[in-house]
Amino acid sequence: MDNNWHIVKQDERYIVLDNSSLSKLVPSITKLNPSKSTSGHKHDGQEEVYVFYKGTGIMQIDDAKFEVKQGDVIPVQDGAFHRVFNESDEILEFAAVFNGERHTEDKPK
Repeated sequence: MDNNWHIVKQDERYIVLDNSSLSKLVPSITKLNPSKSTSGHKHDGQEEVYVFYKGTGIMQIDDAKFEVKQGDVIPVQDGAFHRVFNESDEILEFAAVFNGERHTEDKPK
């Protein structure tokens, strides 16, 4: 990885890296550990696209939950609560791209 990637969150659940090389989009990579989930949040004023490239999991958007796997591309509309669950024994890796800067409102459901 180039020097523009930096860790923005890291704990027992995951590692999240952002890339700071763009001015209007934020590319992000998440490595979600087995049997863990993201905290879940929504963006006010931001759309986001998730690209799953390793592993399998469950994605929640508002009240809907569905399976995700390598190759899935999931758009998340502005204001939609979203969360990713890794119920497998392997790390689930996905990229996300959102407009603007990182600003989320954590709202577990």
